Amino acid sequence: MNGKIKIVADSNIPFLQGVFEPYAEIVYKDGLLIDRDDVRDADAVIIRTRTKCDEGLLGGSSVSMIATATIGTDHIDLDYCREHGIEVHNAQGCNAGGVMQYVFSALYGTASRKSIKLDRPVMGIIGVGHVGRKVEHMARYLGFDVLRCDPPRAEKEGPDGFCSLDYLLSASNIVTLHTPLDDTTRNMADEHFFEMMRPGAFFINAARGEIVDEAALMEAMPKLGPVIIDTWNHEPDINLALMEMVDIATPHIAGYSYQGKLNGTASSVQAVAKHFGIAALCDFYPKYDETEHAPVHLDLKGKNQGEITSVFQYNYPIFTDDFMFRMNPGDFEKMRSGYRYRREVYID
Repeated sequence: MNGKIKIVADSNIPFLQGVFEPYAEIVYKDGLLIDRDDVRDADAVIIRTRTKCDEGLLGGSSVSMIATATIGTDHIDLDYCREHGIEVHNAQGCNAGGVMQYVFSALYGTASRKSIKLDRPVMGIIGVGHVGRKVEHMARYLGFDVLRCDPPRAEKEGPDGFCSLDYLLSASNIVTLHTPLDDTTRNMADEHFFEMMRPGAFFINAARGEIVDEAALMEAMPKLGPVIIDTWNHEPDINLALMEMVDIATPHIAGYSYQGKLNGTASSVQAVAKHFGIAALCDFYPKYDETEHAPVHLDLKGKNQGEITSVFQYNYPIFTDDFMFRMNPGDFEKMRSGYRYRREVYID
């Protein structure tokens, strides 16, 4: 690598400051505020979901690399990047364990509050990628029956083990979304979707807000069981009426585990390092206190529902996040950027 490259990075990405400084000029800025002037002479940007990377930002710039410390890429105009030779890297699977932990803490927490017995429930997982697989693994470990809807995987792997969306909705008493946001999934959870769901079924969205038609969800609420929402339309200006109606409301932090953030930053740094030939960072992983922040092994075999609820709530007291968000919904971004990352959990 000849000379120093210039990187513009979201200042809210953890564990990043100090990493590139020996090898690059790096400018940190709040992701919502990164603009065309910032990236005009930049070689790379390292972002989260709050920076929209399209022609409006990138046009006329020298950017050749975008690394997002997130699983999703719906904030990046991938067609524009392909046409202009800009490499895009996302941190696939980085927060899958954190989202899985969120789903089951929310599920058992609301079941306990509402005295709902989870007696061999049927969990319908829509989108069975990195996150969906983690959720499936935990569900099967806990003795759930699992239905899976993932048309891209079914087309690639064959139909065995997958089902149609309508069948999943009509047969599941827990429905959880884990699809990316694209033209095939935007507003997928619409009026028909909720009509097909079983009365009293749980509904969980920890994927992307715009997968759900929020008006249709609100109309369906009297029919549904517990509703758990982490991702919203028009973040950070969320639908406050919907927030008041749901059982758990959180500000897009389902994947905010300590391990998830370590993984997301490591993935982005490594991708940028490989793109620009910074050999010293090609295997980078942030240093952390393994005693304080190591993931927690769960042994749930033989435990009853109350004991399982206690284990999940002890490791992640999700109702604290729900309470804090309801008290200050206008602090959506502040709560995300200042979030105290929780330790992830895992099973054998």
